[in-house]
Amino acid sequence: MAKPRPRLEKLTLDKDLDKLSLAEEASHHVMRRLAAPGLALLFLLLSMAFAATYVTGSSGAAIVVAAAAIAGYMAMNIGANDVTNNVGAAVGAKAITMATALGIAAVFEVAGALIAGRKVTLTIEAGIVDGGLVDPSALVWVMMAALISSAAWINIATYSRAPVSTTHSIIGGIVGAGMTAAGLSSVNWWALAGITASWSISPLFGGVIAAIFLAFLKEFIIYREDKIGAARRWMPVVLGVTAGAFTAYVAVFALVHVAVISLSSGLLIGLLTGMFCYVSSKPWIHRQSVGLDNRNQSLRKLFRMPLIFSAALLSFAHGANDVSNAIGPLSAIVSAASGAVSTEGARAPFWVLLIGALGISLGLLLYGPLLIRVVGEEITRLNPMRAFCVALATAVTVLLASALGLPISSTHTAVGAVFGVGFFREWYTRHSRRRLEYVRQKTGQADFMGSAETNFAEVRRRRLVRRSHFLTIIAAWVITVPASALLSAVVYLILSGLFL
Repeated sequence: MAKPRPRLEKLTLDKDLDKLSLAEEASHHVMRRLAAPGLALLFLLLSMAFAATYVTGSSGAAIVVAAAAIAGYMAMNIGANDVTNNVGAAVGAKAITMATALGIAAVFEVAGALIAGRKVTLTIEAGIVDGGLVDPSALVWVMMAALISSAAWINIATYSRAPVSTTHSIIGGIVGAGMTAAGLSSVNWWALAGITASWSISPLFGGVIAAIFLAFLKEFIIYREDKIGAARRWMPVVLGVTAGAFTAYVAVFALVHVAVISLSSGLLIGLLTGMFCYVSSKPWIHRQSVGLDNRNQSLRKLFRMPLIFSAALLSFAHGANDVSNAIGPLSAIVSAASGAVSTEGARAPFWVLLIGALGISLGLLLYGPLLIRVVGEEITRLNPMRAFCVALATAVTVLLASALGLPISSTHTAVGAVFGVGFFREWYTRHSRRRLEYVRQKTGQADFMGSAETNFAEVRRRRLVRRSHFLTIIAAWVITVPASALLSAVVYLILSGLFL
């Protein structure tokens, strides 16, 4: 009797095909895991090649090429860790998707770094360590050690899900290596004191501005009987003021290396832009509000587009301020390698800015989603209106700091704005007559004060849980400066022992 060989062969073939499919799926999974490191490595190699085309033939070409790779690595770490503050609020409020947030942040980070990134870069490059007291050859390794130690620390923090300050990291690294190279006198302590003060003031300032914005929205829109009518009246004003202030900043401060625009002219340009935005946004808001119910959920829909705009503004502001953390040391190395000493009147080369800008965006796209969820969803509960206040307050604070040349921490500012909103909500819940009257009308309760006290106790209980989470971030901030300084000092001793 003949055996059914075709059937057995078919079963064997099916098993082999299943094995091949499983192997293909496994290889795809592995390749996906390797895609991000592969793209990061490719960017570092391109950064080195890009630098080599600009320094070919100079005596310190090899050092500059190596520094370009380390600066690119630092920039990617900034994108992975620090840029989350820009779009985390919008994602946490479910106003935009993760993919949209990544795209907006990437584009505007590049724009901010290239258009307005030079001023703060000068502070990092020449305002912390006195180049006249440090030999140019030693200064190269001071900045190299600062880059290596800061990038390593931020990398560790990112994988630990801790949104630390990259500004703290690089300044701590420069101070640690500078003191090791030339002693305490090499550090510009007055400049460092001013920067440290800005770190303390910026979260308070961001919190106050966010609270003012939220107070305005609550008083004039949220707790009005006709919410839709109030939104149609006041939202164009909010958008006009935001657009006007942003345009004035770009005209006066960001375009200084393209054209010199006086303060009065910049304010006039900002005023005209704000008026145009006010007029053009009125019909758009009216169309968006047609058919919406008179409730807070409808207001959240209306605030999605302003929140996207404020997130883009914050990304621009972050690119203008924090790109200096990556390319400030690189710019100092470029100058020192050629035998020159960086001064606060120097200008960072455009190719240096480009490496920092592209590195930040690439780091955000490859590794940013992890901490975007932490900042947007785990620290506090946000809706589009609160998130708009947080993003806009942070952007205004960071833009003002960029205009003054202060390398503040956008992480500090953003979290300060979040807690400014939270503290104001607690106060408003207890003390606002307009809110109490509004809830009385909605609930029909004659004695609402007891209910208000109960509600406040619940809010306070939830806030304490979130503050305990915040304390872990504070601890990471406190550790960052001494940790990066100590690590940088060790790296400098190793580098100087090998090359000096």
